[in-house]
Amino acid sequence: MIPRLLFEEIKSRVLSSNKIIVLYGPRQVGKTTLVRELIRQLPYRALAVNADELPYSNVLSSRDLAQMRLLVEGYELLFIDEAQRIPDVGLNLKILHDALPELKIIATGSSSFELANRTREPLTGRTWTYELYPISVGEMLQEQNTFFVQQRLDELLRFGSYPDTLQLAGAADKVRYLRELSSAYLYKDVLEMASIRYADKLQKMLRLLAFQIGSEVSLNELGNTLGMSKDTVATYIDLLEKAFVIFRLSAFSRNLRKEITKMDKIYFYDLGIRNVLIDNFSPLDLRTDVGALWENFLIVERRKRHAYAGTFTNSYFWRTYTGAELDYVEEANGQLLGFEFKLTSKKAKIPTAWETNYPSAHFELINRDNFISFVR
Repeated sequence: MIPRLLFEEIKSRVLSSNKIIVLYGPRQVGKTTLVRELIRQLPYRALAVNADELPYSNVLSSRDLAQMRLLVEGYELLFIDEAQRIPDVGLNLKILHDALPELKIIATGSSSFELANRTREPLTGRTWTYELYPISVGEMLQEQNTFFVQQRLDELLRFGSYPDTLQLAGAADKVRYLRELSSAYLYKDVLEMASIRYADKLQKMLRLLAFQIGSEVSLNELGNTLGMSKDTVATYIDLLEKAFVIFRLSAFSRNLRKEITKMDKIYFYDLGIRNVLIDNFSPLDLRTDVGALWENFLIVERRKRHAYAGTFTNSYFWRTYTGAELDYVEEANGQLLGFEFKLTSKKAKIPTAWETNYPSAHFELINRDNFISFVR
């Protein structure tokens, strides 16, 4: 098992609190593995159920406290895997939690929008919520030193960081795994739960987005290319975001006329998934998209860092109509941080417009020599 940074945090919550633990994350990132290891270390008699199994689903969707009591009788901890598949899961967990407050409950889900919609109102104030992502650099550094992580950088940019991908030895096996993962799991939650009419267009849209990482995305252009309305494109993007396939970065502006604000950039939670969509696993020295890969990698790793540390920041990119730009901007605790991402460059010039308008802001170049401090 690859040590996960959330492990001790969740373990502490289970031991010290009776709130329900909700763990979101993409499929195959290790949610079930994490919870099973947690159960192994905790001093509780645990019942683990899979929401796909009909007997458990029937009881946990019944609103029948007597039936639910029978199910958990003699157990101190209930683990529900893929809880979003249980109808009215939020209301049923509320009934169970309120009647048996001493019962520890952990629920996992691979689609945040479905599980959140079914738990948010009934469970307000009754949960601790976490998100688990593909393996982070910070997690790799628990077992390997900086030198060895830097040596794996090219591999991470090509094949991503799903747990299984990292543990497979050869490139051919990594590619095969990613192809199976993308075809079997990538769209499953969205297609099953959002009643999407055109699955083929969803896949085509993802492929177009994969070619555009690091660039501003026009919903109108995507719609025209796919024969869909702008609103439908926006809906699909929102669903893919809630299913942990992609995420958006908005433009930073303090209402200066020259700053671009209308379009977002879109990134992938895992570069292996992005590369399988465009069918390109070539070595970095044979690619034309290295800059975009590096940008996506750093932004998603920074996102993991903040999520696992429990730090809250506002994240953006910055660009003016005259072409001045910064790859990444953070705003936290009244401080403004600007970053330029270049894989091999040793120097970067601060954009004059940025320095003039935000003279107190921090600026830093992130390259392959110093990226560890940015993402751990």
